[in-house]
Amino acid sequence: MKCLSVFSCITLLVASAEASAADISTHVLDLARGVGGRDIAVTLSKQQKAGDWIEVARARTGENGRVASFGDSRQFQTGLYKLTFDMSAYPNPQSPPFFPEIDLVFRVTDADAHYHVPVVVSPYGYSTYRGN
Repeated sequence: MKCLSVFSCITLLVASAEASAADISTHVLDLARGVGGRDIAVTLSKQQKAGDWIEVARARTGENGRVASFGDSRQFQTGLYKLTFDMSAYPNPQSPPFFPEIDLVFRVTDADAHYHVPVVVSPYGYSTYRGN
């Protein structure tokens, strides 16, 4: 590949360096209310070789129920990850949910891929899938 300028070469190097790690996002969809689950604390953890979990990022869902990014994607390499959703105050603190916490464990196998892991919630259940 030929570089047209020094700037072009640097841009190509930076772009390829950023693409060398997985990108992880999530979305909380409230099936009962038909809206995104907003202001929910979400913790992203990675399983270590010894089997313990270490927190790598924290975020809160936005107005539309999404966490678009957990920060610098270069930190996410292959392995097992866990998204923990704190549902204890959702949809409101006066009516505690049946499932106060949701843990979703998933495997990152391709360090160059995007992993979108949404959760669909209702008062007495939840479901998940790999999105895009």
